[in-house]
Amino acid sequence: MNASPPIRSRKPLLVTGGAGFIGSNLADRLAQEGHDVLVLDALARPGVEANLEWLRRRHPARLSTLIADIRDPDAVAEAVRDAGAVFHLAGQVAVTTSMVEPQEDFDINLRGTFGLLDALRRRGGVPLVFASTNKVYGDLADVTLERVDGRYVPVDPTVREAGIGETRPLDFHTPYGCSKGAADQYVLDFDRSFDVPTVVLRMSCIYGQRQMGTEDQGWVAHFLIRALRGEPISIFGDGCQVRDVLQVQNAVEAYVHAWQRIGAARGRAYNLGGGPGNAVSLRQVIAAIENLLGRSIETHYADWRAGDQRYYVSDASAAREVLGLHEPTPWRVGLASLAGWLERQHGLRTNAKVEAVP
Repeated sequence: MNASPPIRSRKPLLVTGGAGFIGSNLADRLAQEGHDVLVLDALARPGVEANLEWLRRRHPARLSTLIADIRDPDAVAEAVRDAGAVFHLAGQVAVTTSMVEPQEDFDINLRGTFGLLDALRRRGGVPLVFASTNKVYGDLADVTLERVDGRYVPVDPTVREAGIGETRPLDFHTPYGCSKGAADQYVLDFDRSFDVPTVVLRMSCIYGQRQMGTEDQGWVAHFLIRALRGEPISIFGDGCQVRDVLQVQNAVEAYVHAWQRIGAARGRAYNLGGGPGNAVSLRQVIAAIENLLGRSIETHYADWRAGDQRYYVSDASAAREVLGLHEPTPWRVGLASLAGWLERQHGLRTNAKVEAVP
């Protein structure tokens, strides 16, 4: 892997959704590397104020904030006016919410993204790295699966070995899949049609510190929080569904490298996940948490949710090659680290032995 060339922006770097889970970790890294960072966030998601206060304490001289909605054109124009680059992570993040409030999902994820793109088109030359999702590939119902040791795996040995690649046809399911997928395509087309340098990162399941997951989004952290509190965990489906989980600092590296290598990377979408080496079923993660805590966890099962994929594992080889990424953190190491962070930050109890994280 070739090291990314050092870049120092003389202009502030804009992180939309910068008080959120991934956004706050990204803003922290950019500020640590000596960049001025502007966080734009509506603070709509419960708990993100704590992430913002954490950033302010760590980077009082580097961090500035604009508390505003991504749908506000005046706020967006102000935010991009002096930006050297934009990392766009603001969004409605839950499939379940999109099924209840499809109009709001559309407004935030698609109309908000379009407004940001149009502001960048008017400025000219400002690169954008966009947070997309594996949901653009639909439910993958045509991928033939078999159950092996309590987890779904593809029958096709090529898919089993490598995962789902970017050549997979797009197939938007659920309002969330439609809004994020359409935004994904607009981002790519603004590179092609208006010469706005863009990169799309289609993320799988990201987990790690500063994540307070819920039943609707952020399932790894949600499972840990419930288990640490001694509360039961609800599983939608049979628990054999498989995801490739990626520790948040690995994801942050991809965002930073996508910006640093925008000349070579632009105009493309890249799958971003833990890959086959970090592909785990929900049941495997629960078993690993039980091992960490030294006790069993009560689980309840419910029907499958709309648009759920029984199997999704990223073929992230293009991202590793073009963006020059390190090997992802092994999932058991990352899980133990998150358990320790939750204990220290929120008073939840665990016997996990982990390395300290900020």
